[in-house]
Amino acid sequence: MPGKLLAVHVSVGQSVKKGQALAVMEAMKMEHTIAAPTDGVIEALLYGVGDQVPEGAELLRLKA
Repeated sequence: MPGKLLAVHVSVGQSVKKGQALAVMEAMKMEHTIAAPTDGVIEALLYGVGDQVPEGAELLRLKA
């Protein structure tokens, strides 16, 4: 669903673990935490805090 990016908890090049919080989005007046689906390294952040994100958009790239 479309929403607003409220927070990004990672940076490019950072290693993350499965389940780690990556970002927080607000959609339909609720906050949704986006968690890492697997261990990996953040390759790119595609949106910044405050950006409106369209439905289905890729927020970041994670290399497993």
